[in-house]
Amino acid sequence: MATTVWTRRHVLGLADFTPAEFDTVLQTAASFREVLSTRTKKVPALQGQVVANLFFEPSTRTRSSFELAARRLSADTLNFAAGTSSLTKGETILDTAKTYLAMGADMMVIRHREAGVPHAIAAEMNQLGVRVSILNAGDGQHEHPSQGLLDLFTITSLIDFEYPRLGLLAGKKIAIVGDILHSRVARSNIWSLTSSKAEVHLAGPPTLLPKLLAQIGDSSLPNRNIFLHWELEPALKDADFVMTLRLQKERMTSHLLPSLREYHQHFGITRDRLKLCKPDVKILHPGPVNRGVEVSSDLMDDPEFSLISQQVTSGVAVRMALLYLMGSGKN
Repeated sequence: MATTVWTRRHVLGLADFTPAEFDTVLQTAASFREVLSTRTKKVPALQGQVVANLFFEPSTRTRSSFELAARRLSADTLNFAAGTSSLTKGETILDTAKTYLAMGADMMVIRHREAGVPHAIAAEMNQLGVRVSILNAGDGQHEHPSQGLLDLFTITSLIDFEYPRLGLLAGKKIAIVGDILHSRVARSNIWSLTSSKAEVHLAGPPTLLPKLLAQIGDSSLPNRNIFLHWELEPALKDADFVMTLRLQKERMTSHLLPSLREYHQHFGITRDRLKLCKPDVKILHPGPVNRGVEVSSDLMDDPEFSLISQQVTSGVAVRMALLYLMGSGKN
């Protein structure tokens, strides 16, 4: 287990993570990966604590992963469903959070379609003077920190399974392809990957790519190794890893693509296009995948190239690590 003292109360994004914090999460996740390989798959680390999963937006992988992570740590869980909640009767989001606080929640995992909601709940908890921790499970087009961390864990574990760490990616070329403009996953990965001194190349149609790096969310990005491409080939050339993103059709406010077929023709990841990359290139996708659009179906299922199933597995260990680090000082 990592020995660095963890002082972060909330995890709302990765923009202000330090290299030491990234390494602490990675190495704690590696320890919990060993736990998950045992017969019992469970530790009493958070026994007696309550984790409330407040998902105001549909989710399969993230929600299930957080629920399983909490149970593997022996925490009690409370699960919120917006469609059957008092929100339909006019209750505010902050009042919903206070209700779970009154039920004894120690940590709240928040997902919402609007950016900033987890931050607002964290600010409310701070103002109330309670020791409840807030973990952002995805807010609008802002960030998805646990996804960025599990992607980082997946990649670094491939390089050094026993001791994954940020420095392993220094000098590596990583291409992120697709709907960068609407992707909270892309933003979190940009922060984590550029912190490792990797070279990050963003590629997508002009309508789905930020025109300025400042549109991603911070003026310090030009100081990092990050490049924008309106064509796929320069991003893929000699890439070590390729991360392809789902088209965020539910977040698009206008017709930004002629067709899915045309998108695949120009930006879909196929075997032929991977020939531009390093011979041992690996592909990632945060899911859910539009098969035959962002990546060809056969490539997605090919273990020689695809890390997609490893990403799902990594999710439980990384979310165990986050819950443990945030909750370990409360017992």
